[in-house]
Amino acid sequence: MSIKDKLASILFGVKGKNEAAEEELDAEREQMKEQTQEEPLAAAEDPALIKLSGEHPLHQLYGLRRREAGSLPAPRLCMDEDGVLPEDLIRREKNRLQSALKNVSNFRLKSMKGNANRRAKDEEAQGEPEGLDALPWFFISSNKLYAWVMVFPPMGAGQELTREMLYQAIKEQGITYGVNERLADRLAHDDHRYFNLFLIAKGKPAFDGKNGNIVDYFPRVVERVLAVDEYDQVDYTALNLIHNVKEGQEICRLIRPTEGEPGRTVLDQEIPAKSGKSVSLPKGRNTEISEDGDALVALSAGHVEFTGRSFQVKPVLDVPGNVDFSTGNIKFLGDVNIKGDVLTGFTVRAMGSIWVGGVIEAGSTVEAGGDLTVVKGILGDGTTTVRAQRCVFSKYIENATIYVRENLQTDAIINGGIYCDGEVLVRSGRGVIMGGRIWAAKKISASTVGSKSERRTSIVLGGLPCTSFEREQVRRELKELEIEQERLECQPDGPTKASLLSKVRMKLSTTELRLQQLEEELQDVKPTLGSKDNEGRLECSVAYAGTELRFGEEMLRLQREERQCIAKMICGEIVVM
Repeated sequence: MSIKDKLASILFGVKGKNEAAEEELDAEREQMKEQTQEEPLAAAEDPALIKLSGEHPLHQLYGLRRREAGSLPAPRLCMDEDGVLPEDLIRREKNRLQSALKNVSNFRLKSMKGNANRRAKDEEAQGEPEGLDALPWFFISSNKLYAWVMVFPPMGAGQELTREMLYQAIKEQGITYGVNERLADRLAHDDHRYFNLFLIAKGKPAFDGKNGNIVDYFPRVVERVLAVDEYDQVDYTALNLIHNVKEGQEICRLIRPTEGEPGRTVLDQEIPAKSGKSVSLPKGRNTEISEDGDALVALSAGHVEFTGRSFQVKPVLDVPGNVDFSTGNIKFLGDVNIKGDVLTGFTVRAMGSIWVGGVIEAGSTVEAGGDLTVVKGILGDGTTTVRAQRCVFSKYIENATIYVRENLQTDAIINGGIYCDGEVLVRSGRGVIMGGRIWAAKKISASTVGSKSERRTSIVLGGLPCTSFEREQVRRELKELEIEQERLECQPDGPTKASLLSKVRMKLSTTELRLQQLEEELQDVKPTLGSKDNEGRLECSVAYAGTELRFGEEMLRLQREERQCIAKMICGEIVVM
């Protein structure tokens, strides 16, 4: 190159012979643009892959390097080769990386042009030509958790990338945590070390602690749930509105908050972490917090309710109106107070006492674990069943079956089936026992027994009335299960039949075992029935003819009206005094 061309090159850019080089560079730029356009569409869809336009200065640097070195792998700028980085991080940092890459590429290109001018002067001065050493360039994410490196190749007589050069650059950038040393050692000799983006360091993200939480074992909002049975039938009287809890049972449990775990940036700076927030147990009436402080337990049996701020246990369930479709069937572990009636077809079961302000209608079932009080009486139709593990107090009893473990007191019993292990007292009001079967283990006391029309009224004394009643109930249930089993066995084979049949057989086996236990219990006391003179007695002001008296196997039918009579067993015979 002549002195004139060299001066023109310095003052006005590339002239003369350099025009050919510039044209060659333009051709390479066009080729890179075509390669960019012809890359597979799948690569363009990779969110971690950075696409550069054909005019990007990085392509110019690549063209210059390829002209010097000959063959050279094409640039590849992928932020996440392994697919482990969060997508939102890639989207957030991608624009920053493209902007920073453009700036450093322009700066590198200007440095190379300036170095070319200096080389021209050196050639005139016959000195040693200068060059640019390889340049490791680093990009650190905004959260300082990730660091990438891209190495620019040397130009002219510059030094190639070495391991020492790379580690020195890493140190100067302050990247001291999470450095991928295996990658750093490999880059010094890798064929793709230039114009490729590598994730050189990863920090440790901070993890905030989890907030405390409450795990509820009972719902805070009571919803009406209609369950479908195996026959695809819905019982609209079973609304599941009452949630019973036993004494000491857990209502909810506390999940304690966790401590945060601090992280480290690639610059070895600590990233603080927040600890989880604690919550308190919603303690209300009749509840207490367990000794370890992690659970809320019930102080007594009852119904669990959530008041909006806390759980509370109500040992008494108040029903302001009737037991009907608005309440559904009631099953409660405490006491139940019903201000209205128990309507036909509904069931009330309670572990405690039951108080009914109205009447118990026909076809309903009421079972109390304590006392049963019915202010206006029990009006049945022969299917009404009432059970009480203690005493029953009712205005009247008509066409109903009553099972009571202790005493029964009422003003009148009309066509009742009474099984009482204590005393039956019918002295208040009319004091009438008319029709039906009254069985008391100890005593029956009434003003009037029977009727002038000699309506059949059976009085049974002594023995185990409640156990005998249970045996009758179990026998009836056993017969129904046997009929159901025969009906299912006649149906076509299938999964539904197998499932239902297995359930019926299981119930059948359990019922048979229960019947066997009751039979054994009655068999043990059978030899003593009717053998004790003080086993039971009847006291009444008037006993009409047609009344049957039974003590064990002994039976006596009154043939005439008896007044102020007492009937009991004396020396194995029924005596009316």
